[in-house]
Amino acid sequence: MSKVMLETKQVTKIFGGLTAVNRVDLVIPEGAIASIIGPNGAGKTTLFNCISGFYNPEFGAVLFDGKSIKGVLTDKIAGLGISRTYQNIRLFQNMTAVENIMVGFQPRLTQDWWAAILRTPGYNKEEKFVINEASKLLKYVGLEGLGDHLAVNLPYGAQRRLEIARALANKPKLLLLDEPTAGMNPQETDEMKEFIRHVRDDLGITIILIEHDMRVVMDISDQISVLDYGEKIAEGTPKEIQSNPRVIEAYLGPGAAALSEKYRREKTG
Repeated sequence: MSKVMLETKQVTKIFGGLTAVNRVDLVIPEGAIASIIGPNGAGKTTLFNCISGFYNPEFGAVLFDGKSIKGVLTDKIAGLGISRTYQNIRLFQNMTAVENIMVGFQPRLTQDWWAAILRTPGYNKEEKFVINEASKLLKYVGLEGLGDHLAVNLPYGAQRRLEIARALANKPKLLLLDEPTAGMNPQETDEMKEFIRHVRDDLGITIILIEHDMRVVMDISDQISVLDYGEKIAEGTPKEIQSNPRVIEAYLGPGAAALSEKYRREKTG
């Protein structure tokens, strides 16, 4: 049995009278690419926020690498080895590409702010290391030569890759990607899909993604969890999810599952 990298047990998040996430259980094996899908407003990003420490769930448990991280501050969670990107790109637009990646090294830095002010030898050495590693990450994500460019001036697809590079600077064990192909054209989407697979295979990072492009989800996912109105309604392999009546109904509305089954039977004779 594979080691479990992330587990949520009955995780529940409530805003006023709205239950945004309701008793969600997840078990994500180490080294997996797992997708969380569902209609808009299903609670997917809220669940990500509970995992990454942005929200503290009212109920339930969040276990990372076997240890509870419920209620742990976001910077501490990053230090433990969880990095994430966001649905809406959150780069420092008026900083260069290299500077944006350097921000991602923060959980790994050992020099304090006094050392930065005094420009101590230890600080200078660490700064040189970070700049060098940031340049390597730029090359890794396909942005070599763009280090001095302001983030705001980069093409949309490059900004997505830069955000992933910043997340990788933390050397995470778990990478959370919130709609990594949103707004991309078909070619950019295919390239991102292959890049995500490469990151998992090359770096051994467990990846969980929220994604609306079902072609991406079905192509790269080892397992898929489906949320609807804050509840997990299905989980399984891509093949199992594609034919699940509750999933079809959640996406296409009442009666869609019956029509889909009728079409399948007619097609197969």
